[in-house]
Order: sequence, then structure tokens, then C-alpha cells
Amino acid sequence: MRLGYFTMPLHPLHRDTTETLHEDRQTIIYADRLGFYDAFVGEHLTDKAENVTNSLMFLATLIFETQNIKLGSGTSNLSHAHPTLIASQAAMFDHLAKGRFIFGISPGALASDAESLGMLDQDRNKLFAEAIDVILAIWQRDPPYDIDFENNRFKVTTRQTAVPAIGRGELMKPFQKPYPEVVGTVVAPFSKGVIAMGQRDFHPMSANFLLSHWLPSHWANYAEGKASVGQQAKAADWRVARTIFVSDDASTAKRYGHEDANSPYRYYYQQMLTKMKISNRHVIFKRSPDEDDSLLTLDRLMGDLVITGTVNEVVDQILALRETAGDFGEIVYAGMDLVDPALGRRSMELMAQEVMPRVNQALGLGSAINV
Repeated sequence: MRLGYFTMPLHPLHRDTTETLHEDRQTIIYADRLGFYDAFVGEHLTDKAENVTNSLMFLATLIFETQNIKLGSGTSNLSHAHPTLIASQAAMFDHLAKGRFIFGISPGALASDAESLGMLDQDRNKLFAEAIDVILAIWQRDPPYDIDFENNRFKVTTRQTAVPAIGRGELMKPFQKPYPEVVGTVVAPFSKGVIAMGQRDFHPMSANFLLSHWLPSHWANYAEGKASVGQQAKAADWRVARTIFVSDDASTAKRYGHEDANSPYRYYYQQMLTKMKISNRHVIFKRSPDEDDSLLTLDRLMGDLVITGTVNEVVDQILALRETAGDFGEIVYAGMDLVDPALGRRSMELMAQEVMPRVNQALGLGSAINV
């Protein structure tokens, strides 16, 4: 099993933007030094707590500050820009990173982002589906492209203005051939989008704020999508994100990872509970779809969704998670605000140097951090 990193990020509103952006950069640099396999960074335009507005721009600042870690958009919101722009920018990023790039994609879920772009009444899922078809066609075709799919609003050609002798009219293709790994974040239980991922050979990442008993539905739908095109789903292609805090002692783990009013984990889930209720997506926190909303307390969410404890306790919880979810290829460590930088970095260190080697050894995979 591999170890990855994902940050939305989510910072308290009073914190300085410059400070938190650089803090998030340093955390990914540290993850690279610890041997994390990949790092994904989310993006929003209109959320002060989640203040990365363009994941590719943010990650570009890390290409030459890191050595091995793969850098993933987490996600590029495809409804926010013309697919020609995203295809060209992602392709250039892939060249700059010399293939250390994962193309994470989504429609863009934040309603206030859509309103600010004047597209609140548009079907962002349809925009997303149309955009990804065009992006992949740009990467797989040669000029003049002549991309004109039925029922797709995006038409791409350079036929009228191309001058091949001087290179005009040609869009950049990625460094990786035919294109980078494509990853989609999955939030909803029984998501039909995961079926489409299997059909398209995209790879799913199950969100860290989804209750673990919903995870088997993601794998079942992904496997269904793969089977529908005559392929077999590979567990190595499935990422499961979790909220994790590892400490040298149980009392610190309980305090910082759960009970303390200033815990970044409590702040995170207070924000997520509020946001999901506003968008009427809080079913992801329920133990059954018809459960009463009044049962969704912050303390219960913390108990259900935060893996915290000493090294041995976290190892046991990850192995128990695997028993619930089934086999998956990567556990993705969710990044938090560094209320206590020493504790935050120590947790990552213990996760990389102690927890993952023991997890992989228990699974019969040897004692490497990434298998």
C-alpha cells in the first residue's frame, strides 16, 4: 500500500493568507522528504478557509523544491474554464514536472464559485463531461484537431489559422504518453460517476470525509465500470483518503486529534459539517440514509472519521479500515492546519516511518513505505 497526501486546504479564517500558503508548501516539501508517493491540492475561488485558487499554479512552485513526490491537482475544476486552456496548462505542467504529475479532475462543487463565474444555473456535471472529452481529444489528436462532438458545446480547431511551417496552430501535448494518470475524487455513496471512471480508465480517490462503511460502494461501482468495457479493476488504482493524527502518546493523540477546542481536526469537521448541510450533501456523514439530522453531532463525526492514536493504534485502525473497505492501493493522509507545527509534522513523520512500514508488513508486502 502506498502513502499519499491530500490537502483542501482548510485554515481558520483569521489566519494570514500568505502565511498559510507558504505553510502548505512547506508541508508538501516535508512529505516529499518523508517519502510520500504523491500530494494532491484542492482549489476554490470563493472560500477564505480553502485559499488555493489554482492548484496547478500552487503546485508549480513545488516542482523544483521536491525530488520524488508526484504532484496532483486535487482537483482542476473543469467547469471553470475552456478545456483548451486546461489541456494546455496541464500539459505544460507535466513537462515542467517531467512526468511527476497526476491530473485530478472534478466539475467544481462550490456554488459560490459558480455564482462568481456567472454560471450558477448551469449543469456543471454536464460541463465537466464535455470538457474532459475535449481535453483528452486535444492530447490524442494532431492539428488541426477538428473536435466537434455531438451535444458538446466545446468545439476546437485551428484549421483556418494554422501555419505548420512555423509551428502555429499546434496545442501542447503532455510529457506522459498518451497522457497523465487521471484521478477523480469521489464523495457520494454509491456514486455513479465511479462507474464512468472505470469505463474511462480514470482512477478514484474516496474522500476522507466519507464514512468508511460507504467505501465498498465505490469499489463495487468502479469494478462494474471496468467490467462493462471488458477489463478488471485493480485495487492498486483505488485511493482512500482518511483523516489521521499519529502521536507518540495516547493522551496527546486524544487531545489534539479529537477533544481540544483548538484541535485542527475539530475545526475541519465543524467546517465540513456546516458546508455539507448548506449544500444538502450531509448524507455522507450518516450511518444510514434515513438517519435523523440531529444525530450528526461534531463529536460523533470526530469518532467516526478521525483515525487517531499511537503508532500501534493507528496501524490497527488502518488494517480495520481495509477489512471494511476491501483492498485498496493507497491511503491518502489528509492535511490539516498546523495549529501545533511540531505535532503536525511529527504525525506525518510517524505515519511515514512507523505506521506504513508496519501496515505493509502486516499485509505481507514487506516493510517499505510504498508498496
